[in-house]
Amino acid sequence: MESKISLKSTVTSRDYNWTPLDKGYTDKILYINVGSNEIRQKDVPPVMKEKFIGGKGYGLRLLWDATKPDTKWDEPENEIIISSGPVGGITQYSGTGKSLVVTISPQTDSVMDSNVGGYFGPFLKFSGFDALEIQGKSAKDIVVFIDGINHRVEIFEFESDIADSHLLAESLTDFFAADESEKKLIGVVSSGSAAEHSLIGMLNFSFYDPKRKKVRLKQAGRGGIGTVFRNKKIRALVCKIPGVKGNLNNVVDLDAIMERGRRYNREIRELDDKQCQMRQVGTAHLMEVMNDHDLLPVMNYKYGSHKDAFRIDSGVWKSHFTQNIPDGCWIGCNMSCSKGVDDWEVRTGPYKGTKVLVDGPEYENAAGLGANCAIFDPGYVIETNFYCDTYGICTITWSTLTAFIMECYENGILNKERTGGLELSFGNAEAALEMLHQLARGEGFGLIAGKGVRKMKELFVRNGWGDEAFMNDIGMENKGLEYSQYMSKESLAQQGGFAMTNKGPQHDEAWLIFMDMVNNQIPTFENKAEALHYFPMFRTWFGLVGLCKLPWNDVEPENNAETDEPAKVPEHVDNYVTIYKAVTGRQFDKFRLVEDSERVYNFQRVFNLRRGYGTRRYDKQPYRAAGPVTREEYESRAERYDKQLKEKVGFNPEGKSTEEKMKALREFREKQYESLLDAVYKRRGWNSNGVPTIDFLKKIGMDFPEVIEVVRAHQ
Repeated sequence: MESKISLKSTVTSRDYNWTPLDKGYTDKILYINVGSNEIRQKDVPPVMKEKFIGGKGYGLRLLWDATKPDTKWDEPENEIIISSGPVGGITQYSGTGKSLVVTISPQTDSVMDSNVGGYFGPFLKFSGFDALEIQGKSAKDIVVFIDGINHRVEIFEFESDIADSHLLAESLTDFFAADESEKKLIGVVSSGSAAEHSLIGMLNFSFYDPKRKKVRLKQAGRGGIGTVFRNKKIRALVCKIPGVKGNLNNVVDLDAIMERGRRYNREIRELDDKQCQMRQVGTAHLMEVMNDHDLLPVMNYKYGSHKDAFRIDSGVWKSHFTQNIPDGCWIGCNMSCSKGVDDWEVRTGPYKGTKVLVDGPEYENAAGLGANCAIFDPGYVIETNFYCDTYGICTITWSTLTAFIMECYENGILNKERTGGLELSFGNAEAALEMLHQLARGEGFGLIAGKGVRKMKELFVRNGWGDEAFMNDIGMENKGLEYSQYMSKESLAQQGGFAMTNKGPQHDEAWLIFMDMVNNQIPTFENKAEALHYFPMFRTWFGLVGLCKLPWNDVEPENNAETDEPAKVPEHVDNYVTIYKAVTGRQFDKFRLVEDSERVYNFQRVFNLRRGYGTRRYDKQPYRAAGPVTREEYESRAERYDKQLKEKVGFNPEGKSTEEKMKALREFREKQYESLLDAVYKRRGWNSNGVPTIDFLKKIGMDFPEVIEVVRAHQ
């Protein structure tokens, strides 16, 4: 294909000394200042390697050192850091292509991290760098090219009207590939037009699909990282390498990794079709599971199920997804969960009439764009999924804020005059899509939507459009980040798993709904606190070393239910311990895994403190996450709630009004959540205000003077 772009001139370039990987590390950082055009290599200090491991850990340490406590997201000194980790890039075990992206968030004003698949992170390692650190702000649109073949970094001026990711990734892959065979050697990071006009932009990381012969995308979605990217005038990052072969990480014991990889691949072959069917429908297999257990978010998390949910369940997605084709977003991943809709003819917007490959929908997109907005139309979900991706908008965030807008519309907070003519009631797919297109064009009510739920609440209150308390109750955000797509009312542990997160309510820290609500495995506050310690620490470790979490528990050994701790999938934990030791040669066990994560997790908590957040008040949740806000909400589950009032609260609902019953239930549930905070803080080694204690920081080895100084100011 003829290239559609022009990289007119080289702004600057620099050759670098390539460092091959040794035991999963190069111990080198690539620093690029796109404002001053400085390009240099930095050494990874030994203490950073020891304490922060890689991935998110490296990103947090570098961002702390580069910024001040009051640095704003759009100031030049804010950084975007991309780092994989020591295990990232191996090809003998599934799920090893993840990278972590870290920045100061436009949405939360605090530290944001987002994990992503695709080729760029591993290719960056193979090019000689454990992390890419980008600072400054360019005056002109640029493309940064990391040439891992000739060991050269170049910054090009970008001159093109191409603004969106599906075209940017395809065109840049074509531009830098000499022929078809080289396309698989290129990874592109990009965003889209809507990221420039919003606070909720995301980044797309490309990977080349040799079966389809198409460039595909995976997303670092949360917290507005794509907005920072485009604010720095970066159109794309491109990395090209000579090739991928068996042991580029130069591991200590390749045989051990290969043995665990073979064992896991056998599980996928034999068990996946009986369990989650990741190879057939990816994470969308959860749709009917969530609906059946009253956990599917419906109408801005009002309800947990809907009679029309079957219209967007996994069987529907299976019929749309191309079957029997390898769908891994990293080489060697046999989970094949990166499902796609081929040759979707776009129905609306600037690409109407063209045929595109839509990556997904995944569960979060189907549940959020569909059920949470009461739009049970798979075509709408596919169309919006495509446009969110190419426009550079987080689908989780867009789902949740659209549902919030729809509930505001139905309660008179918004109307057609205030939305510029858009009738944004639940179920109105046409209006919802137009709002997204408006955002990409930088106009209309779309610009207001692009501010996110927190800033919309503030705006609506300022304008006198509605009751602040009601909007705070139904606005599903915490710390400025929108909730991901699980209805947590009946799971106290999941409420904590959302609102006690460092970055905001994202399910990648702790997904405890089934343990708590369905299986009743963690009945006491102490049980819940232990789960809300272990699982966030365990999942943090994935983001330190370059792993995807899905292979951990989306296929399980046949005897897993017979183990002492089935929720932890102990055989797979042992796989990860073995692989980490085999890559790095370090002494390691399942206890060290948690300890390594505790250091980084607590460092991020203190980083939040440094920026003015990170205390108990910021772990407060919107009441909609805990219980029924509206009369119809309560009455839809009146039998359940009345029974709970009798058995758990000691309140007799007979003869009481719905409002009286709601008040009693709310008092109980809010008190329960506060008790959960107390239990979790104690287990994590924090004081009652959610601040890590100095003694605990010393115990885990995170007692750097600058860390202790911040904590002392909050004792």
